[in-house]
Amino acid sequence: MPASHSTRRGAFTRHGRTTAVSGAGLLATVLLAGSLVGCSEEGEQIPSIGYAIDNTVTTYNANSVAGAVSGARQAFARVLPGFTYTGPEGGPVADTDIGTANAMPGDALTIQYKLNPNSVYSDGVPMSCDDLVLTWAANSGRFPMFDAASTAGYSDIDRIDCQTGAKDAVVTFKAGRNVTDWRSLFGATSMMPAHVVAGAAGVPDIVAAVQNSDAGALSRVADFWNDGWTMTPGDLDLTLFPASGPYKVESFSADEGLVLVANDRWWGNRPATSRIVVWPKASDVSARIGDGSVEVVDVAAGSAPDLDLGGFDVTEVPSRSVEQFVLSTSGLFETSAGRRAFALCLPREELASKFGIAADAGETGDAGETGDAGETGGVGATGGSVDTRVTAPDSLVHQSVAGAVGGPYETADTTAAAAALADTDNTSATVRIGYLGPNPRRAEIVSAVAAACAPAGITVQDVASPEFTPSMLRDGQVDVVLAGTASAPGAAGTAAATTAMYALRSGIRSNFGDYSNGRVDQIVDQLAVDSSTASQLSLSTEAENILWSEVPTVPLFDQPRTVAFANGLQAGTVNPTRSGAGWNMDRWVLRR
Repeated sequence: MPASHSTRRGAFTRHGRTTAVSGAGLLATVLLAGSLVGCSEEGEQIPSIGYAIDNTVTTYNANSVAGAVSGARQAFARVLPGFTYTGPEGGPVADTDIGTANAMPGDALTIQYKLNPNSVYSDGVPMSCDDLVLTWAANSGRFPMFDAASTAGYSDIDRIDCQTGAKDAVVTFKAGRNVTDWRSLFGATSMMPAHVVAGAAGVPDIVAAVQNSDAGALSRVADFWNDGWTMTPGDLDLTLFPASGPYKVESFSADEGLVLVANDRWWGNRPATSRIVVWPKASDVSARIGDGSVEVVDVAAGSAPDLDLGGFDVTEVPSRSVEQFVLSTSGLFETSAGRRAFALCLPREELASKFGIAADAGETGDAGETGDAGETGGVGATGGSVDTRVTAPDSLVHQSVAGAVGGPYETADTTAAAAALADTDNTSATVRIGYLGPNPRRAEIVSAVAAACAPAGITVQDVASPEFTPSMLRDGQVDVVLAGTASAPGAAGTAAATTAMYALRSGIRSNFGDYSNGRVDQIVDQLAVDSSTASQLSLSTEAENILWSEVPTVPLFDQPRTVAFANGLQAGTVNPTRSGAGWNMDRWVLRR
């Protein structure tokens, strides 16, 4: 098959013509992309595949505040799998290698989880319901010593019936809290090895400690859960990082990347390629491509400089992540007037047009020739600026909610911005915008905003750095974060709006701006359990009206992702969600 690659706006190359992918065409393109990159059985299989992502890998624990905004979900989806994984369409897909999860009859939502009888960690310790209990305890919000990014769904669980060491558990939700997105709970990268925590914390029975609310024991457990899985290149105690999936961690260094190798205790299908090297953002991706170290690239479009993707099949696709500004609620932005001043000087429509994906992107080329398959899924992006924060783009109510709120702050209004700034008793102000750098596209966005806001008396400073984390917003080191859904610097988002809307709820640690509105909290809680179209439309519209008035965030556009698979790589499949292209890395085969 001849090599082909696309340019910046090109999403997918077929029969020599390039298309960008959006909306209902995503699934069809995903399937087609998988078939194209796997179209040949000829050549010798390459024993190691390099995978470059646009985020840091700082911890094994994707559920902590630091982990949720890291690349842990992209790196470890096949190292720490769960009862489901986030598939290419954005929804949870059952992973029966780990076990089964089935709803039981009754008024309260009750789920019976059964782990595969053969499930065992790479260190020989069996998986057990202890792992589910630890996950719940850490993410439930009942025990504030855990630094969990979000309590979404887990806070609605009333209890977990688990006998220490057993392979099954019954999870019962609180009365009236039938969470619609329950299948995403206990999913890939959410279940950490409880036995490692138990040993490190000196708590032999974590299940008993949780059942008895033993504050002393749980504080020790939380200390390790929060920080014990920190990953520093060149300094890993591998006994703390056992795997429950087809791959396990072998090593991590700045020069050699994060090396994953086949887990010889894995009970499912063996990985098709025995070694995967994950190259985090700090790596020079361009250089790694040049020296042949990288065969899979999954980055935000334009985020990695000087990429030469000749010899790759390249897809550019709108992702489930919304590029956005997340604002502080202190200093200039303590009042909604200050936040509105910043929003009013933003050229949102211009930014979406220049840096997003065009509304008609999916209407060119051959992407739709595979028939109706794409209509079953996909991001549903329509191009242009995003006007809602609490609805998914392909939900039934998305367009109605967007229409109801009327597309505010589309163009820069210098006069209105200056007037809002005056309401804060200021005629000038400085706004520091932070993001994980280097990132040429985000640098261009900040530069465009600086030019638009200067006439209103607002000086915008670009304070990006390779060490940036969204927690700097909470610490007062920046005034605005430029990132994706829930402030994630890299891949993010699912088909459900759960992560996005909980990042606006009081008390949630992924709410980095510490925004708080009691009515928004009530709406988020109701949206999590009420799937009726009428309720979703009414509540979402009400929430957006509040949010556009108080402006804790400013959504911009569906973040475009550039996903590239080296020619000769089989089973590479675009997944524009928080899982990234590595969601099925154990199926990758590269022949040359």
